[in-house]
Amino acid sequence: MRAVAVTALGGPGVLRVVERPDPVAGPGEVLVRIRAAAVHPADLAARTGQIPGGPVEPPFLPGWDFAGEVLAVGDGVPGHRPGSRVAGMVPWYLTRGAVGAYAEFVVARPDWLVGVPDELDAAEAATVPLNALTARQALAMMSLAPGSTVLVTGASGGVGGFAAQLAARAGHRVIAVASSDDEEWVRGLGVAEVLPRSTDLADLEPVPAVLDAVPVGAPAAAPLADGGILVTTRPVPPLDPPRRIRQQTVLIRLDQPMLAELMTEVAKGRLRTRVAASLPLAEAAHAHRLVAAGRLRGKIVLVP
Repeated sequence: MRAVAVTALGGPGVLRVVERPDPVAGPGEVLVRIRAAAVHPADLAARTGQIPGGPVEPPFLPGWDFAGEVLAVGDGVPGHRPGSRVAGMVPWYLTRGAVGAYAEFVVARPDWLVGVPDELDAAEAATVPLNALTARQALAMMSLAPGSTVLVTGASGGVGGFAAQLAARAGHRVIAVASSDDEEWVRGLGVAEVLPRSTDLADLEPVPAVLDAVPVGAPAAAPLADGGILVTTRPVPPLDPPRRIRQQTVLIRLDQPMLAELMTEVAKGRLRTRVAASLPLAEAAHAHRLVAAGRLRGKIVLVP
């Protein structure tokens, strides 16, 4: 099969198309033909070695999220059959590149996978797992009282966009920070207020909770009330000077029932996602450059 590997730690040019043996589903495994794989900032961090637990020694395969169809099922795997449409998340924090989604095929464990409803195409489905799970789990960490106000930075992005929608649907008042010229899309997520990225957050009224999905770091904590909580999507330095708030980082965990629920919500149009562009697998380096440049209207998806 063709795959894209990180051949050395460094810039986008280290991403190279490689040939690997076609994988085979063993007992307890599912072979999936990948139709779309999302490109995430986490992939860029893996490529440069800036990930929790330290860098992975190249060569390795990047890629968390994928969608496609089942090709073969190993012994002892109920609930999947060849031809069924699935999406899933490679738990990259465990596989660390031994398995990755930047490939034509992936051998997955059944608990990595959920079904994809007919209403959802592969590219859209591939944008859901990492971002939506992270958003849902970040909000759960906050233990918000009913009707709380939540500030979400990066609401134009994947995690921030899902978090804004989920918080609003839970009955919270959401203040969302949007990228320039993207306020209209963010306003359509059901939020109470949309702020441009140039806003000085220190000027806001105090809020009990902030999800810093960019993350921007200390400036995101400026409007936090004493006793509030700041959740970030990557580790950031402790606040200096220290304040009487909780500061936590959300570290994604695979949760198949939660992912299945979120995928259904997206398919039914109750949660929105968007794809900025679909690129051939061989253009993974270009995809990384686009993600690094920012200001995308949705996710970049690789199509083997």
